[in-house]
Amino acid sequence: MKLPLLPGAWLIALLAPWTAFCAASATPASPNIIYLMVDDMGWGDAGCYGQKHIQTPNIDRLARDGTRFTDVYAGGSVCAPSRSVLMTGQHLGHTRVRGNSGMVGGVGEQRRVPLEPEDVTVAMLLKQAGYVTGMTGKWGLGEPGTAGIPNKKGFDEWFGYLNQQHAHTYYTDYLWKNTERVTLKGNLDGRTTEYSHDLFADFTLDFVRRQQRGKFFLYLPWTLPHGKYVVPSLESYADRDWPADYKVHAAMVTRLDRDLGRLMALLQELGLDEKTVVFFCSDNGGVDRREGVLDSVGPFRGKKGVQTEGGLRVPMIVRWPGKVAAGRVSSVPWYFADVLPTLCAIGGAKVAGRVDGVSVLPTMLGQTQPELNTRMMYWEQYSGGFQQAVRWGRWKGHYDSAREAFELYDLQSDQMELNNLAAKQADVVRQMRAFMTAAHVPSPNWSAPAVAKRKQKG
Repeated sequence: MKLPLLPGAWLIALLAPWTAFCAASATPASPNIIYLMVDDMGWGDAGCYGQKHIQTPNIDRLARDGTRFTDVYAGGSVCAPSRSVLMTGQHLGHTRVRGNSGMVGGVGEQRRVPLEPEDVTVAMLLKQAGYVTGMTGKWGLGEPGTAGIPNKKGFDEWFGYLNQQHAHTYYTDYLWKNTERVTLKGNLDGRTTEYSHDLFADFTLDFVRRQQRGKFFLYLPWTLPHGKYVVPSLESYADRDWPADYKVHAAMVTRLDRDLGRLMALLQELGLDEKTVVFFCSDNGGVDRREGVLDSVGPFRGKKGVQTEGGLRVPMIVRWPGKVAAGRVSSVPWYFADVLPTLCAIGGAKVAGRVDGVSVLPTMLGQTQPELNTRMMYWEQYSGGFQQAVRWGRWKGHYDSAREAFELYDLQSDQMELNNLAAKQADVVRQMRAFMTAAHVPSPNWSAPAVAKRKQKG
């Protein structure tokens, strides 16, 4: 497959060093890659991130066996745009999907905007590098019959939900297997016998067994612990003196943790443990703070849907025996736009198309990358007005077009983003504002700054 390249001397200059790095870092036996991204799990929902009540022994073991990152950011504060950044390596000023619903165009009543033929994904690049590619869970980047379905975006096989609203229904009566709509007979006529997450976990194990002799990339956008808050068992939380949704959330996190444990046990059983790099993260911040009980977003302000730290900062653990240090904790800042070039570097694939992220493989391997503290990372969103955010080393800046207000926070001393220093740091604000202006490229599906107020569901 010949992938499209976007013109421009600036693009060539940007991509050249990273393309060269991908080629130089490839090894004859590139590892299997498993990228597990759960849904709406907050930064503070796992024990290794300070959780006191929810049982996550397998996530915690993954952190002990690998490196836990404290300052990793999602592609966006809600589902679809975050996934678009992850798949394309383009931040929200450039990537195709910038919200859960398009303001102009889009498919169906929900106005879902799909990826287009010219949009290059990490799965397409790894497939070109010889990987068998699989996915199970929630896609959110292409409705049926569009150019954005997984099989047209680099995945050899996949199983799950195309539409993020559909993914709210755990006892759905159908899922997609490649381009086929598969009926779940156990959920017809009001029955609830086939829990979709359990089917995704089974697909995961089956895929690994079938591909164990080759080289595979397995993307696991599992749907737990996203609402609706329905789960087959409340586990050990049934008798807790908590709100009902808190109990279900905790049980969902423990259930996905159990299935992570099953996956890791299978890798060891098949002799793939040291041949596989495993990533674990969430797609955005926690949907509820749950303060005073679970404290799902940890010590940060906000939650899913806003661009403060609580909406963007996510757990991230990377395990690769013999390569990534065990038990290490890193505060180096990076974000979902870096995933595509990083996986390319790991898998010996060539980066193609416009990419805003950089490979953070050196950081994962324990090397220093000072440029990660001096670059700016960018986000934007269109819910309630056009808003932009930037992380630049210690600084976090926010611009709200509706209020024409700029806020600046020093994350080293104020991770709750409460003390606005914009008036005292005029030069920092000036540079951030210039970067925000340059980073935003107009979208045919979203307009800025005059943005209609549309509630983003998903």
